[in-house]
Amino acid sequence: HHHIARSSVSTISRYRTATEHLLTFLTSSRVPQLTSQFRAEHVEQFIRYLRTIEVHPNGHPNSPRRSLRDKGIQFILQTSRSLFAYAIRKRHLPPYSENPFSALNIDQMNIEDSKPIRLFTPQEETAFLEACDDWQFPLFLTLMLTGMRPGELTHLIFPDDTGTDFGELAVRNRPGLGWQVKTRRERTIPVHPALRDVLHCIVGPREPGLLFRRRRFHLPASKPVLNGMKAAALEAEAQSRIETIRKTVDEPLDRAGHLKVCREIWSDAGMIRTDKIRNELIQVCRTAKLDSFTSPKMLRHLFATTLQDANVDPLIRSELMGHATGSDSRKQPLGMTSVYTHTRPETKRRQLEVALNARSAIAVAQEWLARHRPVN
Repeated sequence: HHHIARSSVSTISRYRTATEHLLTFLTSSRVPQLTSQFRAEHVEQFIRYLRTIEVHPNGHPNSPRRSLRDKGIQFILQTSRSLFAYAIRKRHLPPYSENPFSALNIDQMNIEDSKPIRLFTPQEETAFLEACDDWQFPLFLTLMLTGMRPGELTHLIFPDDTGTDFGELAVRNRPGLGWQVKTRRERTIPVHPALRDVLHCIVGPREPGLLFRRRRFHLPASKPVLNGMKAAALEAEAQSRIETIRKTVDEPLDRAGHLKVCREIWSDAGMIRTDKIRNELIQVCRTAKLDSFTSPKMLRHLFATTLQDANVDPLIRSELMGHATGSDSRKQPLGMTSVYTHTRPETKRRQLEVALNARSAIAVAQEWLARHRPVN
């Protein structure tokens, strides 16, 4: 995953954490450590072990410990199954070895303790947006009306990903800057006219750079170190810093070192950290007396539900969300239909606007524009 598949660092970290649970179980129990002796009955013991341990949610050391949720256990078992499948495929195990994790129907495990997803009602949506300040409002309105992941939003570059008219927002991989979309699937999202006007309003005569920047750069007098740079200029700056480091060290810069430089580039350009977005959402919800909402991911669920409520075409829905749209029917229920179906941009735009027009966020955006739009 690190050298061949080039999976993201966060994905590799999740796999590493999952396999460490298996290693800890092997070294702390009477189960033979040789994988060739690890059998299906040991998998059942492993599951019982997983039910007894407590972990820090999301790996954060300051969070209170809790038991593993069903989905977490399922992920650990799926990763362990893949680990053994790889070992069998590469012939690291004796001939005719079976995968001990295949005996259980892991993918069909009952998920009983998953955290429920609660969405804003129209009244709560209005209360939330009205509680936002002028820096928070465009940020959360964009998440609401595009369904973007917070990390995708924080990496939008103006005008490379927005154009000068804000008709569409492009979610792009930036390998030269050490960032890629979670699914690697680039996409464009039509922008509702109300959101387009809001984005025009916050950018104004501003120079190129990140569309959304940290709060202190919201004021015209404060600018980030790498201000006024488009994507190509940021990539050139990253390459320059990498070359400087290479001249001072004997060994070539590894992937972790490259990503560290890229993170510094994004930071110097004024990028907002995704955990900051979550903190800001919690703060707004407390102001609006909506304390039960704590995750920005809820806004993505809200967007998807809006598309479902408006009977948006399933293919368009998948494209807007950035989900898989290939011929692999195991991952994508549309199967081969998506290969033969092509979406015209005007169709995608029309269906998205119809879906969003009923949202109370549009009315609140119009009121916000009435207060902030420059007078000719």
